[in-house]
Amino acid sequence: MIWQTSRFDLDLSRPRVMGIVNVTPDSFSDGGRHAGAAAALRHCEQLLKDGADLLDIGGESTRPGSPPVPLQQELERVLPIVQGAVRLGVPVSVDTYKAPVMQAALDLGADIVNDIWALRQAGSAEVVARHGRCGVCLMHMHGEPATMQLSPLAGDAVPQVLQFLQHSAQVLQGLGVQKTRIVLDAGIGFGKTVEQNFALLARQRELLAAGYPLLAGWSRKSSLGSVTGLAVDERLAPSVAAAVLAVEHGARIVRVHDVRETAAALAVWQAMQAQRRPASISPSP
Repeated sequence: MIWQTSRFDLDLSRPRVMGIVNVTPDSFSDGGRHAGAAAALRHCEQLLKDGADLLDIGGESTRPGSPPVPLQQELERVLPIVQGAVRLGVPVSVDTYKAPVMQAALDLGADIVNDIWALRQAGSAEVVARHGRCGVCLMHMHGEPATMQLSPLAGDAVPQVLQFLQHSAQVLQGLGVQKTRIVLDAGIGFGKTVEQNFALLARQRELLAAGYPLLAGWSRKSSLGSVTGLAVDERLAPSVAAAVLAVEHGARIVRVHDVRETAAALAVWQAMQAQRRPASISPSP
């Protein structure tokens, strides 16, 4: 299985780790830690040393209740980091829903557009379609960041998420985007209850029916805090556990803050997988 991106064809036969690079002052977990260009690029380099396969750069917090960031401010935050990160030899993703940010990042050599709105904002689908090669991650979100947790999704989340993602991918393919460019994300924590988030994990393989690779983003999410009682900066162990469980249930990319620990845990999972053999079947007497 290959994820086609601007400069790289990413082999998803083994799970891949996407390192999070937040260049924001207000992200729920690491806001302000990497807000300057120099600090953010040092963080990119460290994530690669820790085992990241690709980098995801974002300049607007999408935590519950977060306000939108003005376009010019997001461009000023993101573009210097993209410009430096594309020289590091790995796929670079830009986490944005704004068409001008997508276009500017792709013009600088970014490989992937990672959009929480699944390209529903004006002009965004056209940017991706015009590019001709960039990868794209389409995410399910119920509502919008400012209000999504005030009125979360009702009912069984799994079929609703599957239907939405299937439709979003079909619309994009209708614009000429090849299937090999598309990855899907269930949107853990984006307008869903704790129970719905864990149902999406437990039944994640049902989402594979859409026919696309899955990206999972559980890192430090509030649902992990709800079941463990741990604060955001204490959620390393549950985040790693959720990443491994997501891979076990079919995800091919995990988007994480704690790259080194996640990569190490996945190395253990892969070692186990390598030793799995089909059960022997004795001939009938």
